[in-house]
Amino acid sequence: MALSVFDLFSIGIGPSSSHTVGPMRAAGMFLDELGDRLSRVARVRADLYGSLGATGRGHSTDTAIILGLLGEHPDAVDPRAVAGVLRSVRRDHSLALAGRHPIAFDPDADVVLDGSLELPVHPNGMRLSAWDADGVLVEESVYYSVGGGFIVTGDAEASDPVVADDLAIPYPYRTSADLLEICHATGLSIAKVALENELARYPRDEVRARLLQIWAVMQECVRNGADTEGRLPGGLGVLRRAPQLHTKLTTEGDTVDPLRGMDWIMFYALAVNEENAAGGRVVTAPTNGAAGIVPAVLHYYWNFVPGANEKGVIRFLLTAAAIGMIVKNMASISGAEVGCQGEVGSACSMAAAGFTAVLGGTPEQVENAAEIAMEHNLGLTCDPVGGLVQIPCIERNAIASVKAVAAARTALRGDGSHIVSLDSVIRTMRETGQDMKAKYKETALGGLAVNVIEC
Repeated sequence: MALSVFDLFSIGIGPSSSHTVGPMRAAGMFLDELGDRLSRVARVRADLYGSLGATGRGHSTDTAIILGLLGEHPDAVDPRAVAGVLRSVRRDHSLALAGRHPIAFDPDADVVLDGSLELPVHPNGMRLSAWDADGVLVEESVYYSVGGGFIVTGDAEASDPVVADDLAIPYPYRTSADLLEICHATGLSIAKVALENELARYPRDEVRARLLQIWAVMQECVRNGADTEGRLPGGLGVLRRAPQLHTKLTTEGDTVDPLRGMDWIMFYALAVNEENAAGGRVVTAPTNGAAGIVPAVLHYYWNFVPGANEKGVIRFLLTAAAIGMIVKNMASISGAEVGCQGEVGSACSMAAAGFTAVLGGTPEQVENAAEIAMEHNLGLTCDPVGGLVQIPCIERNAIASVKAVAAARTALRGDGSHIVSLDSVIRTMRETGQDMKAKYKETALGGLAVNVIEC
């Protein structure tokens, strides 16, 4: 399997990569499978199972399915237009498949959420079906949203997303041990290994441009989060804190507080995750629920590290993605599969690795930083209050962003040698996720989700 950096970092909308971005992509794939038969379709139904069914309303999965059936794509849909589109569908009880073929459609009847049933491959399963005017089935397909917006189909394995291909890359690796061996044999940094693999797929200028576009979207997301006041949608009435924190940080003037930079890191993460919770445009890094950590640490590099530049941004993102690929290959980045250790834990590990790299860390120190960050997120549950990506998700990103910087600094104070390897921690994360009860894995049936009163 040859994953790309741009599989780990993709542009989409909130609040969830597995529950929003993935289902929107699945609906688009369903339209592709219909192909020339699209004009025969008179009715479409989506059945959402497991975690998708349990928290689909709060995670906007129903909205994502509708947008996907309309022909929208996560990286291009206008978040500001979504509410109006949904009002039209609900008012008219119709939608235009692929934007061109009108059919009758009732969102309440044709998007069915069943959290009590789980399909065999992954907790995030869905079945899309289409019939003609005579009630004859035209197409029926099963999809699984396996985290980070990745989709697998039918009886495929959850570890085998459809982005897999037969592309021959110069430096294939599956584990961190493989990656370190390549670095030792070639003298390349982790970022250079990742870049060489990307150059098998895209021209150098395109890789650079796309990485800087990812960075630009992250910056825009932080700006939007700083400028947008009010409360988040969904019923909990969560107040956006990023605007007030930004005002305080920018108006307090000079300060001798040695930990002021930590406040900025938390602001960056809060801004991104509040935007995500509101359905805004974010970068999946590697998931939407953990989308604030990599941008927060990258913003900290950009604004607080002397000499920060675009080359450093590219090095950071390439290094972070290389670590994310290992986690994806060896375990999971899906909260519904392994809990939040697979989302926030993975993002924290990626950010720690990227930050270590831009501060001049060796491959061994980068791997050590990633290991420290992941190790200290082991066992983290996914227990969203009200089924929304708000509590504890937003604060969890802020704290993990600070933890990523601490992991990087700890690794840089050593020589890279350590007892517990990143591979061992990732295997432990996977096994811990397998042992974790389902109620702690993005179902809103356990943890804080049942011990916090919804007001």
